[in-house]
Amino acid sequence: MTLREKIIHESLKLFSLKGYSNTSIEDILAQTHSSKGGLYNYFKSKDDLFLAVLSEARKIWRVKVLDGVNQSESSLAKMKRLLENYGDRYLKDSENIPGGCVFVTLLVELDDQRPDFAQEIGEGFSRAQAMMTRFLDDAKAAGELNPEVNTDAVSQVLFTGMLGTSVLYGKDKSAEVLDKSIAALLEYLDSLAVSGAGGTS
Repeated sequence: MTLREKIIHESLKLFSLKGYSNTSIEDILAQTHSSKGGLYNYFKSKDDLFLAVLSEARKIWRVKVLDGVNQSESSLAKMKRLLENYGDRYLKDSENIPGGCVFVTLLVELDDQRPDFAQEIGEGFSRAQAMMTRFLDDAKAAGELNPEVNTDAVSQVLFTGMLGTSVLYGKDKSAEVLDKSIAALLEYLDSLAVSGAGGTS
């Protein structure tokens, strides 16, 4: 790992635990055993570092949450795999995000303080939910979901549930609570499926 990569990695961990404003440059230097000169050699400012951290956080989200999704046997199975991955592979990733979902942490913190950063994060949320809606639309078109299902509404319920799960898990890191929350979302999705069309992830 290069020094630049280490600074991004450790900053991501700190942001997930303490937020952006409460993480000082000194915190980052102490965590990376670097100097100000070393840090500013790669990043012009803390804001510049934030954007690099956000880019890395998005890559981690894609790797963790989308693992195996495209290999799932059906559109409904893709949606299930995404939900399972979100809990098991993403939120439980204490190596990269020990404080829980960094996007939720930062969006809540920065909404008033830095609306430009909050907008960047919010756009990522919109893209993620749009992808979930596509999976549900495809599942409905394939006859896997009941024809009266409103896929936009279901996507909203599932996405909101994922965010709520993240908040609960970030509070006490209870794997039991996390597993139950994800199981409840999967059960809700199953309740909308045509009999025998549940699919496996």
